[in-house]
Amino acid sequence: MASAPRHLLRKPDLLRELMECTGTGAPISGRELAAAVHVPPSTIDALVNGVTRTQPSHIAERIASVIGVDLLILWAPTGRAVPNPEAATPTPHRKAVPA
Repeated sequence: MASAPRHLLRKPDLLRELMECTGTGAPISGRELAAAVHVPPSTIDALVNGVTRTQPSHIAERIASVIGVDLLILWAPTGRAVPNPEAATPTPHRKAVPA
């Protein structure tokens, strides 16, 4: 079963900066943004602090909309061109070494 598409936050600092002056010109706090997007405040905190870099596409779209910017200003869709850094990476195969 495929997982839901995700978007990678391009720069946590940019999100923080845009929260200081949204598309309306007014600032928005992390708690206010979380409430508007319907996510826990810890989600926004993890994004602006670089702890979390990806979100499901629908959350990324809501964050961009509330901030007042186009989606691709803040986010890059993950996939072949933009790998998801939070996805489990396969363990490389090890070759047997003769004794």
